[in-house]
Amino acid sequence: MSALSQQPYFLRALYEWCVDSGLTPYLTVKVDSRTRVPQGYVKDGQIVLNVGPSAVRNMQMDNEWVTFSARFGGASHVIEVPVGNVLAIYAKETGEGMSFEFLPRPGDATVEAETDTTPSTHAQDETVPSEAGNPSPPQPPKGKPRLRVVK
Repeated sequence: MSALSQQPYFLRALYEWCVDSGLTPYLTVKVDSRTRVPQGYVKDGQIVLNVGPSAVRNMQMDNEWVTFSARFGGASHVIEVPVGNVLAIYAKETGEGMSFEFLPRPGDATVEAETDTTPSTHAQDETVPSEAGNPSPPQPPKGKPRLRVVK
């Protein structure tokens, strides 16, 4: 029996904490060949996604995938992210959250070609989905987001 990853459990817990606290959960995601996101919004091999309940539909987080529908530039897209590609989850308003180590899968040529695994903390530089179809990015939070490693 192999050990289960703790990451999907932390993702779900922090997502629920953000929502219950009235905060907006954001994901920083490493984009590779298995990640299904609008490529026009990918910067430096990463994308920052607003996954708050008002920005997404049909949100599902299981032990392998994070999936939902969201609007980018007014067009609806199905988003599929392997849990292992989530680099961070944090509250937009406070920057509180958790970052994760990206472990490339052996044999994935796209992953091997991309070596920068530093999570982006520049949410203001990324366009995030909006249920209203507004293509402009949200107002950036005051100060630099804070991500803490929990051991």
